[in-house]
Amino acid sequence: MSGIKIRLFFLITATMLFITACEGDKNEVIPDITVDFTILSSDPEFFDLFFAPGSSAILSSSHRHLGLGTAGFDGNGVIVYNTGIRDFEFSAFDRTCPHCYVTESISIAVNIDGVSALCPKCSTVYAFGASGMPQSGPGQYYLKNYRTAFSGSSIRVWNRK
Repeated sequence: MSGIKIRLFFLITATMLFITACEGDKNEVIPDITVDFTILSSDPEFFDLFFAPGSSAILSSSHRHLGLGTAGFDGNGVIVYNTGIRDFEFSAFDRTCPHCYVTESISIAVNIDGVSALCPKCSTVYAFGASGMPQSGPGQYYLKNYRTAFSGSSIRVWNRK
């Protein structure tokens, strides 16, 4: 019986180490700000976002009427991306390049380039379909992710419970 307990202990420990190691790849370098806004499918500005997989929208301070945090960290904005996976699934990212923020203490907004983002300063390319993971360039951190939920006619983006 004790052999089963030892195996179970090692299995749980290995699983926890794996989960912790994977979480280290995520972006914990861009400071948290309050983000909580909703995009409605009835808004003509966001029609493509709702109905064209692979499309994205940049939200900024001009979208404050949608809720809190549309300007993202340091006013760089938030990217909302239609992944095209399983009908209506969306991802949201802060536009601040984590590499430039960590290495040079500057806040640079990435530009959208199709299904990825490109930092104009360090040339790191971040893939939207891979949760904002750096694909090329010197960057090692993911773009900061925000939670998303689709509810039939709206997309909610937030980072607090």
